[in-house]
Amino acid sequence: MVDAASPVLLFDSGVGGLTVYDALREVLPQAPVIYAADLAGLPYGTKTEAQIAARVSGLLGRMAERFRPRLVCIACNTASTIALGMVREVLAVPVVGTVPAIKPAAALTKTGTIGLVGTEATIRQAYVDDLETKFANGKQLLRVAAPGLVEAAEAKLRGRPVDPALIADVHARIAAMPGAENLDTLVLACTHFPLLADELEEAFGPQVAQVDGAQGIARRIAHLLEGQEFAATGPNRFVVTGPIEAAAGLEPALAARGFGPVEAF
Repeated sequence: MVDAASPVLLFDSGVGGLTVYDALREVLPQAPVIYAADLAGLPYGTKTEAQIAARVSGLLGRMAERFRPRLVCIACNTASTIALGMVREVLAVPVVGTVPAIKPAAALTKTGTIGLVGTEATIRQAYVDDLETKFANGKQLLRVAAPGLVEAAEAKLRGRPVDPALIADVHARIAAMPGAENLDTLVLACTHFPLLADELEEAFGPQVAQVDGAQGIARRIAHLLEGQEFAATGPNRFVVTGPIEAAAGLEPALAARGFGPVEAF
């Protein structure tokens, strides 16, 4: 029997997983949530696979011991494509990952040309090659690494302006690829990137549909927790690795989402 106060643990390198949190609140508003941001490890996209696998599995092992979650969601594409299997072996609770939304994008595209924007670590993964082969065979997938957008999303949620040059650079690099004139769908293969949906629409145009996995992940979590009881004992918790000062500026965004004060892990 699951303790009704047992939380869902959402884990990300930074604040990108809040896009998953927002989607989860729509389908499971009563579920207690602990959001863990590995700000001390941010960004993940520039790290090696071995570094990410060791860090994520180690942190989630310790967090599972401390917080006793009923389910863990790795709300980070980079961490999921690299460490999901390892984390599932370590933890005794269900673990939901986040993978690039290539399948829904392939179903949506009319032209067959899809852009995929992610971190350097995500776009080079064999996992992404497999998704392309399985779901986008016969389609054109234009992959671009956009690590600067992680920092831009982190800044935006803290109330700071987004550098338009970062968005323009991503657009220019995709536009320079053969076949890009037919682009009609853009996969946001990092949970941070939907926070920049308005800026991306301004650059790519409203005719390019943006696709991310947040709603699908939320539905998967809700399905796995179907029939369980929930009893929140207070506001949802937001914990960070490293100095708590790294979360400065997030207070309004967190308060608006029903989180209590930032805590150190």
